[in-house]
Amino acid sequence: MKVDLHIHTTYSDGAFSPEKIVDTAKSAELGAIAITDHDNVLSYDIAKEYAKDKNMEIIPGVEINTLYKGYEVHILGYFMDLKNNDFQKLIKMQQQARIKQTKEIIALLSKRAGIKIKYESIIEQVAEGGSIGRPHIAKAITNAGGTTSIIEAYNKYINDESNVYVQRKTVTPFDAVEVIYDAGGIPVFAHPYDVDIADQLTKEMMNFGLRGLEAYHRKHSPAIIEYFSTLAEKYGLIITGGSDFHAPNPNNGNIVMGKNFVPEWIYDELMKEKRRMELAK
Repeated sequence: MKVDLHIHTTYSDGAFSPEKIVDTAKSAELGAIAITDHDNVLSYDIAKEYAKDKNMEIIPGVEINTLYKGYEVHILGYFMDLKNNDFQKLIKMQQQARIKQTKEIIALLSKRAGIKIKYESIIEQVAEGGSIGRPHIAKAITNAGGTTSIIEAYNKYINDESNVYVQRKTVTPFDAVEVIYDAGGIPVFAHPYDVDIADQLTKEMMNFGLRGLEAYHRKHSPAIIEYFSTLAEKYGLIITGGSDFHAPNPNNGNIVMGKNFVPEWIYDELMKEKRRMELAK
């Protein structure tokens, strides 16, 4: 079965609604997808309801943004109990941190850069209740005339070196892994190549319940895929993969969702791990 286990919607920083994601996945002949919006799971019920007559499996998913020693570490979660109290607390805390960060950046943009943007211009970019973040702030800056492009907004204001940027007060990767695991889910280290200390961090996160590495990713070269696949096998972790789809690819006019770089056996590995965890309860 063709799958894509890393997809974003308008409930975070994706361009497509959950319904359009399902239609797009169907067109790409995918049999199962996981919508993994940043720090929320609001799209799951929508996508599941929409897909019920389309012969497509919607896997419960999430991507938790965490910080550790200056690194932004993303943790994917699959099949957790979405109503678990600790998981819900984690999501709520992450959302509050995003709102606080955004309002502080808005204040500093006005005070130090003379750029006035409204909070409403940011939240209107996501579906109701969705996760706001740096892409939305950058777009609001550009729309307000503060920069001529979103890339310029990132380079001048939305980075750690900027005097108007405030780092989000988020959880550690260990917190995210543990909460997802305790909620019956499968925690996975997302696109580990982005983190220089991935090897050591993988070992440390295993102590909190880490169960997989996202070796297959659209930004990973064959050599990187091989490296993290070998690392996963070394530590007894499952290998997962996904496009990390946000929007149609402007370079070739085609979306990247469903490309053949995610092997079909990835789904089997995920389901075996799900059954193993259910039996271990």
